[in-house]
Amino acid sequence: MFEFFANFFGYLLSFLYNIVNNYGIAIILFTITIKLLLLPLSIKQQKTMKKSAQMQEKMKVLQFKYKNDPEKMNQEIMNLYKTEKMSPFSGCLTAIIQMLLLLSIFYLVRSPITYMEKLSSEDIHKYVNQLQEEGREVSKVYPEIDLIREYQWLKERNPEDAMVDKLNIQMSFFGLDLSKIPQQNMADYTVYIIPILYILSSFISIRMTTTMQQNQISKKKETVIDGETGKELESKQEENEVDAVMQTNKMMSWMMPIMSISIAFVAPLGLALYWLMSNILMILERIILNRVIKEDDEEEQ
Repeated sequence: MFEFFANFFGYLLSFLYNIVNNYGIAIILFTITIKLLLLPLSIKQQKTMKKSAQMQEKMKVLQFKYKNDPEKMNQEIMNLYKTEKMSPFSGCLTAIIQMLLLLSIFYLVRSPITYMEKLSSEDIHKYVNQLQEEGREVSKVYPEIDLIREYQWLKERNPEDAMVDKLNIQMSFFGLDLSKIPQQNMADYTVYIIPILYILSSFISIRMTTTMQQNQISKKKETVIDGETGKELESKQEENEVDAVMQTNKMMSWMMPIMSISIAFVAPLGLALYWLMSNILMILERIILNRVIKEDDEEEQ
């Protein structure tokens, strides 16, 4: 399945590359295009998340009201979903699409010769074998990136082979070689620029998410303190939920950047550039959508 979508996205990336003749710029345009195509889904997801947060408050009232009658409570919760025209699995489709997209593009950027240039596996294996026979290093994880890097060497040994020209992908991007893998080029300081920017963007993205959640939690705490429910038992339950969410946020704030570091330093810079652009566009998207949705809410009120 991932190969199918990677092949489909490969046509788009190839089209953009043929226009700009630069892999880095093509990756940026590709990322922007994908974000624009998924913008309606992102808007729907943002509205669904906001509506789900509002429904949680109504569900807590039902859970407290029918705490001694689980069957009645479940029935009332399902009626609430029907009234609000929502499904308990509303967020699942979005999560599946995002995961499918993430893995498919990973396949694409990891193997640009296969999915972007449509070179057959037989030709790829032939060129890999030539490199290995001459004792030149070929990565088991990213062999196609090594083929692109060794294009000139392979061209000299296959001057009459027209297919070898498909390996000629311009990987230079503002002085950075997007075919390099930081782990394999530790002495080259330029390989750290994109991964570091990617890590910083991850921190900003996570910080934005946790801040939004904390603001929502603060509103919920104020509601309990104002005595809207007036029940001490529910107040304690709210405090426990707040503590759990805050602990989760703190853990994610550390774990996600650590994962980002480990991935960014073992992947080609072209892949890290895609992740960096995705993070930047996601941050801008959240800022804009939050403002738009907030204005819509104020108009409704």
